[in-house]
Amino acid sequence: MSLEVDSRQQLRALSHPVRLRILSLLTGTAMSSAELARELGMSHAAVSFHVRNLVAAGYLELAETRSVRGGQERRYRAQLAGRSQWQSEDARLAVSALSKELLRRLADTPADNWRLFGDAELWITPQVWDDAAGRMGTVIKELHEAAMAPRTPGSVHVSATALLFAIGQQSP
Repeated sequence: MSLEVDSRQQLRALSHPVRLRILSLLTGTAMSSAELARELGMSHAAVSFHVRNLVAAGYLELAETRSVRGGQERRYRAQLAGRSQWQSEDARLAVSALSKELLRRLADTPADNWRLFGDAELWITPQVWDDAAGRMGTVIKELHEAAMAPRTPGSVHVSATALLFAIGQQSP
């Protein structure tokens, strides 16, 4: 997910691993808090709390309201349009939450399921940097656009994470 952080409220919303999971689940479909709770194996009350935080921060929007057993069910979807990157001096909190989320994803993943792992700390030209970041952004956007509802028949459950930043200086 590509996210831009404009305020402390948005940063707090991203600084919890469960909220990052909710955003990932809602990338390809709209779901209710009850549906999210079943998918996450959590209580409905706990998931509703996290959903309210994400709505208040502007990361989720109401997709539809429908009648279910005499009540009203609200289904939400991720509101990520126009958000291209994390921009905050406090982004370390969000990265910390993301790190915990990655460890959760890896816990039940055999090493032979890894498709790609790469890491680099190096010096490159601004042109190479801009080109690489642009291509990575395009790939992440394509994955988001192709996202399906959880457990859609014929789909593959994957994890794709990218974090690119210039070290110790302003990005050119």
